[in-house]
Amino acid sequence: MLKKLRIFVYFVFMMVLVIPASHAERIRDLVTIQGVRENALVGYGIVVGLDGTGDQTSQTPFTIQSITNMLSQLGITVPSGSNMQLKNVAAVMVTAKLPSYSRVGQQIDVVVSSLGNAKSLRGGTLIMTPLKGVDNQVYAIAQGNLFVGGMGASSKGSSVSVNQTAGANIPNGATIERELATRLDEQNIIHLHLNQFDFTQALKISNAINRLQKNTAVALDGTTIALHMPKESSARVQLLSRIQNLEISATPVSAKVVINTRTGVVVMNQKVKLDNCAVAHGNLSVVVNNKLKVSQPNTPLAGGTTTVTPDNQVSVAQEGGALHNISSSADLNHVINSLNVLGANPTELMSILEALKTAGCLHASLETI
Repeated sequence: MLKKLRIFVYFVFMMVLVIPASHAERIRDLVTIQGVRENALVGYGIVVGLDGTGDQTSQTPFTIQSITNMLSQLGITVPSGSNMQLKNVAAVMVTAKLPSYSRVGQQIDVVVSSLGNAKSLRGGTLIMTPLKGVDNQVYAIAQGNLFVGGMGASSKGSSVSVNQTAGANIPNGATIERELATRLDEQNIIHLHLNQFDFTQALKISNAINRLQKNTAVALDGTTIALHMPKESSARVQLLSRIQNLEISATPVSAKVVINTRTGVVVMNQKVKLDNCAVAHGNLSVVVNNKLKVSQPNTPLAGGTTTVTPDNQVSVAQEGGALHNISSSADLNHVINSLNVLGANPTELMSILEALKTAGCLHASLETI
């Protein structure tokens, strides 16, 4: 009974997520606009003000080099050969995402991650750090007090921590200094990209857009839809806003079984079907018990010696193995009930699903992650 319940738990989330046929989806949830996306920014910085939890500078020479360069820019010369033993400083990598159409002066969130061996970034302050894009141009400047979600404590070699203390973030910690050029306003045709390749869905979206405004959308393939845009910027914004909020009927999905081989999770969607088949499975276990028998004389003066002899016991057991009939199932609930009859654990279920697919009894694609 426990095995059946365990298997059922893996499917229950998918049962909750089953989409009714009459459900409508908004176009904004199904597509992205070509050229409208976030861009990654990265920078190298220094965090100061730590409470003795910074980098061990003897093991992270780049931290000392960064401090020396920063002080020289501030007009402070560090004598050559100085052996600085700093505990309140840490070298970090700073990352952020530059949104589309962001303007100079707007603020974005940043993530700060320790680069050396700092124990914690709690209480630290990030010194002004330039954030660069893939073109090596500076697009934002980050600075501010760190917010660390984790907590840690140590004493006399013992330590305890909750969540991550070597990473932090700064809400609105970076100010945009350079705008990213976009040519969306200069194009007469804009492309919409579907999140999932589907010819039916692409055709539905183009038809819905053309009902809104004739001769506007053309489905080029199962991923791309071309939009003919008006010349005025205000008219473009209005048209895209109306298109994003259009609703289309849900598109049937392909039958699929997803297997996570690392965690043993098996997920099926509502289109999975089974044909009538017979399945037998069983667990073969070999148990070896090693015992030692001690034999010694009955009396101290008998003249014998104490001997130790091994006593090995080997047993082989096989559970299950009965042949079970699985009836044809066209409904997800029936599929689950049919598989639960086998009483297989998640690991065995993976092998059974693969065998059913090979035998042609499982009408679904298998995907492992």
